[in-house]
Amino acid sequence: MFYTRIPVPKSTGFSEDNLNRATKYFPLIGIIVGSAGAFIYLIAAIILPLHLSVLFSLATTILLTGAFHEDGFADFCDGLGGYSQEQILEIMKDSRIGTYGAIGLLMMFLSRFFSLSAINPLQIPVVIIAAHAFSRMLPVVLIYTGKYVGKSSTSKSKPVGQKGSGQDVLIAFIFAVMPLALIEWEASLLIIPVSIILFYRFNAFVVKQIGGYTGDVLGALQQLAELTFYICFIIVQNNTIPL
Repeated sequence: MFYTRIPVPKSTGFSEDNLNRATKYFPLIGIIVGSAGAFIYLIAAIILPLHLSVLFSLATTILLTGAFHEDGFADFCDGLGGYSQEQILEIMKDSRIGTYGAIGLLMMFLSRFFSLSAINPLQIPVVIIAAHAFSRMLPVVLIYTGKYVGKSSTSKSKPVGQKGSGQDVLIAFIFAVMPLALIEWEASLLIIPVSIILFYRFNAFVVKQIGGYTGDVLGALQQLAELTFYICFIIVQNNTIPL
């Protein structure tokens, strides 16, 4: 209900408590979204060329999430044009997309497209699932360790879960690492440390810029983590570095 466009019963209702409790299932949502993308890729690959199959797979994940994370990344890029915390936050909550956002969104989409296209076609489905699950772990950690600085009452985006318990993080971690069993262990040996470095550098940057995180920041982190996952996998696949 919070993270996808998948229909849920109206009786579910909305509450801040439900949202906070749902955060631990964020990587599980990644497994669901990634599986849908992998399924469409497999079906398309039967009759279509690789690039079209990858394109339809990406389109599926974007439609299924309502471009939830892409929207956050675009707003994050626009916010980089601000000069103060207040100005950056004001830009991020603006529903209009600016030059930085448009260019950033285009570059991110193309980077994901060409990265997936560079992966062994037989491994693309499992990589998609693993990447979507693992990339959603980083925002969960940021929620748990960081400070929310957005204004929910004036935000144009969906509400953001607040800090949960250590048990919530553990549950999210389990869902995030399970799909790693689908890929080569050598790739995981590179993906995990590089993702940790990405998290700490990204967190340090946003704390310096705005003092904490917002929903757009979380979306941007997921997108960067997903792309990082693909690139690390390609590096190992091509034996660019010895492991």
